[in-house]
Amino acid sequence: MIPLYSTSQIREDNSFAINQLGIPSVVLMENAALQIFNISTEKFQELNLKISSLGFVCGKGNNGGDGFAVARHFANYGFRVNIIYLGKNEEMSRDCLMNFNILKNLASINPKIILKKYDSAASLTVLSTCNVIFDAMLGSGTSGELREPFNEIVYYVNNLNSFKVAIDIPTGLNADTGFGKNIFNSDLTITLGEFKRGLFFGKGKSFCGDTAKGNIGLSLEHFEKYPAEEYLIEPEDALESLPSKKKDINKYSSGKALIIAGSSTLPGAAVLSSFSSLKTGAGASVLCFPKSAKKFIHKKLLEVIVQTYEDDGKGFFRVENIPEIRKRIEWADSIAIGPGLGRNEETREAIFQIIKKFKDKIMVIDADAIFALNENKYKKLSLNSRQGGLRKIIFTPHHGEFANLIGVSSEELENDILKFGKEFVKETGSYLILKDAPTIIFTPSGDALINTAGNPGMAKFGSGDVLTGMLAGLLAQWESSTKTKSGIYTEKEIIEKAIVCGVYLHSLSADLLLKDFSEYTYTASDIIKNIAHSINFLRKSFV
Repeated sequence: MIPLYSTSQIREDNSFAINQLGIPSVVLMENAALQIFNISTEKFQELNLKISSLGFVCGKGNNGGDGFAVARHFANYGFRVNIIYLGKNEEMSRDCLMNFNILKNLASINPKIILKKYDSAASLTVLSTCNVIFDAMLGSGTSGELREPFNEIVYYVNNLNSFKVAIDIPTGLNADTGFGKNIFNSDLTITLGEFKRGLFFGKGKSFCGDTAKGNIGLSLEHFEKYPAEEYLIEPEDALESLPSKKKDINKYSSGKALIIAGSSTLPGAAVLSSFSSLKTGAGASVLCFPKSAKKFIHKKLLEVIVQTYEDDGKGFFRVENIPEIRKRIEWADSIAIGPGLGRNEETREAIFQIIKKFKDKIMVIDADAIFALNENKYKKLSLNSRQGGLRKIIFTPHHGEFANLIGVSSEELENDILKFGKEFVKETGSYLILKDAPTIIFTPSGDALINTAGNPGMAKFGSGDVLTGMLAGLLAQWESSTKTKSGIYTEKEIIEKAIVCGVYLHSLSADLLLKDFSEYTYTASDIIKNIAHSINFLRKSFV
């Protein structure tokens, strides 16, 4: 996994390099400028961009100094550069002023350098002819909503038809929370030092474009003294988390998944979740479903076992059905509950009772099961292990479901996703898979694991049901394997391996579909069909 860092950690390390190692800050700035120049020119060549002129918008801090230095390198290579700078000379940081003065001196002898102070919106017209525009306004040391003139500049530049590059972080984006309202819409972000967490989720995912790392002269070892809590999931992590298949296993020792899902009005969710658990490798997948509604699904599930319960023609799950499926619950290595169960009061109470009574089971809670725990009802379950409760529970809400579950608005959640996710798993001792673009896994130990695969075509009904089934299948296999070879992995390790593998494979399966489909046309059932291809793709990629 790739570690991510906070802005304060990056700042501390820069201070260490300057004050302890004795590297002059202007040297770090020059290293940054060379990295930005090299990375961006490689990207331009890769995209075959035809460049007549480049634009730079530079602030008065060190981010602006980076911009002046990068503009100098492009000018020295013969490019026409148009630079808008903000603030008075006496307001500039020392290193920023140094690079500004060098560029100013060059401009006096090089007609291809246009250096213009920002006075009003009219000043920005020099950027309208630029093929590429660099954002060097604020960098990562700012937070909160943009003030003028930054707000106006970002709005103007975002409406230009040019390739946009952010130096360190797009202006308007909070590098820690991934939040912002008016953000420089970058096609390429070159972040300096190490990767900052806010670039990879929330608005960062949407506004950073491709993200590259510019080394300013400090190795990763310098950062290892700062404990990372956020990580990017890599393909190798998913491959290493695949359950092994021993030669002597049978259909029961290779993982038994129980899916409590579906109703007469929502049978499709049950089909998707139960079948995907089987396609992910579970030896046995059993679906608990209302007896009166079995006709809706039994022809679609040839390999999945259907355990019906008496519903008296109502078509939904009730408390009195729990004794009917108790033996199946005890038999299963993992349980998934929620997809398509419905939201009537009887079903909500049945869900609550199952989660409360069977605390020794690994359980994936999704969709309607999450709804059943709204209004702080989940707090009545005593999930936290410090209270003698359950640590083997995995919640899989999307953002709206999670906001409702914890009783905050969607806007509050968006403002600081990491804070709310970490508070939830700390409070409950559970795991949280917060589905979005990207999906983030929160662990009880305080880590946040950010998925790096996936595409917009996954935003369709049924996609989450597939993930739920895949998780149940992988958890069942890992749990079964651990039972036969106790002591090899802890409960924490098998759960984290299963959820990392499930989340990544789910998205990879969707990504590989883009070879033959567009993001408009593939469906959740296509993702299931492509699971085998995604597993083989991973294996072949690291041979």
